[in-house]
Amino acid sequence: VQLVESGGGLVQAGGSLRLSCAFSGGTFRSYRMGWFRQAPGKEREFVAGINWGGEYQYYGESVKGRFTISRDNTKNTVAVQMNSLKVEDTAVYYCAANRGYGIITDGRNYDSWGQGTQVTVSS
Repeated sequence: VQLVESGGGLVQAGGSLRLSCAFSGGTFRSYRMGWFRQAPGKEREFVAGINWGGEYQYYGESVKGRFTISRDNTKNTVAVQMNSLKVEDTAVYYCAANRGYGIITDGRNYDSWGQGTQVTVSS
């Protein structure tokens, strides 16, 4: 499985960005998908997750109400719409795929990871 993120960049606080992740090398609908982030000097943090069909979404506490995850099983893509961005959202954002079960918020349950895309929010 290969995952390629896009859409990162520099944005002012209060602004919006949309990250996308292209999935290839497997059967997309067989995977739960997640977004994680890691800021310098900090541990990896769960951002959002979505189940196979897209009916259920999960969010980290720090992004609830601001971020929205979605997937398109016809295009093999998953995206996260990030609104009301804060300086503390600055991080490298990673797309990840989970073929099995387990807690969707736990990065250890994910089998494949993208290379990451930088999101920088300025004040």
